Amino acid sequence: MNTLNTTTRVQPLNDAKDPIVRGTLALNAPQKVLIAGGVIAGLLLLIHLLDTQHISQSLLLGIGLLLGYTLFHARFGFTSAFRRIMAVGNGQAMRSHMLMLAVAVTLFAPILAYGTTIFGGPVAGYVAPLGVSLLVGSFIFGVGMQLGGGCASGTLYAIGGGRSVMFITFIFFIIGATIGAYHLPFWTEEMPAYAPYSLATSTGLGYTGAWLVSLALFGLIAWVTLIVEKKRAAPKMAPVPSESGWKRIFRGSWPLFAAAIVLALLNALTLLTRGQPWGITSAFTLWGSKIASGLGVDVASWGYWQGANAAALDASIFADSTTVLNIGIIIGAFIASAAGGLFRFTQITMGNFAASVIGGLMMGYGARLAFGCNIGAYFGGIASFSLHGYIWGILAMAGTFLALYLRPLFGLSVPKSNDSVC
Repeated sequence: MNTLNTTTRVQPLNDAKDPIVRGTLALNAPQKVLIAGGVIAGLLLLIHLLDTQHISQSLLLGIGLLLGYTLFHARFGFTSAFRRIMAVGNGQAMRSHMLMLAVAVTLFAPILAYGTTIFGGPVAGYVAPLGVSLLVGSFIFGVGMQLGGGCASGTLYAIGGGRSVMFITFIFFIIGATIGAYHLPFWTEEMPAYAPYSLATSTGLGYTGAWLVSLALFGLIAWVTLIVEKKRAAPKMAPVPSESGWKRIFRGSWPLFAAAIVLALLNALTLLTRGQPWGITSAFTLWGSKIASGLGVDVASWGYWQGANAAALDASIFADSTTVLNIGIIIGAFIASAAGGLFRFTQITMGNFAASVIGGLMMGYGARLAFGCNIGAYFGGIASFSLHGYIWGILAMAGTFLALYLRPLFGLSVPKSNDSVC
């Protein structure tokens, strides 16, 4: 196990505080009992899925476990990436996003062009309408993820790591998504909107042309982040406790570029398995709506639950592929945190509690209006060649900028240009 004799600042699991000061980058011993518990939970769910659901659900559980393991191992963030570039100009994480998207479009293009899953079903990317709903929702989500302390994927993997305040964010994320579903017909039917726009099918470029244009855009964005980073003399990202050598595969931190490639591969495998890219927040809406229905609310009459969505309300949540992915992510992150000896519950203060309530509500509501979150709209949308994914990213970045001024009101930190690390 590697140790350093000098004091080192490392990335925190709870970004309500400044980076934690530790005298070593060594990991704690594996929490074997917790690892065993996570494995048992995963196996029990796998047995249930094999007994009651299509085989694809079992495969998606495995994909979810790998997604959670990867997200925690690399601390692969969307919230922190947006905050660093906006606050101090550090674009390291944003460049990993561009690599992830480049790999994703390279894999998505032939899958979408071929149009068939490994089980013979149809394939469709996330290509959503362009309108007021998208603009408002993505901006709200951008503010919310900075207050809530994590995006949709970040919320799930932080729960797996034991970050206590994220359970608050999670609960209000579900509430916000449910309210958003109730209000959605107003935003989509009464507010101005244009039809979905695909770089591949709406332009005549085809998937090959759209792939080339996408790679050029990703390269341009990565280049701009380098220019901004140099001009602003941005502090570097803090290191993360880790093992070395082959043990690093199972314990500690993965390089961001490695996680970016793995996440793109897993998203493509999700597309091949269920016919849709990776998504998260539709399950939150389903869970909240089922709870509301159980409390006597006439959820089935909502516009959101008409048509193709209606069957999900009556079916088991384990028939919902996004639910299975989400549970897999939480378990995978839990196992990863225990493998590094890092699982622990963290402190909840009045400030981060209030921020989590507001942030969770905003993310849930914003995700419904914007046809997805950082995963479904930003990652999945851009990978599917949808213009709405790019618009989502721009408006979420604008929301992040506003949130830089709101976070200190709740005792949450904001990176500063004179920090040693960010």
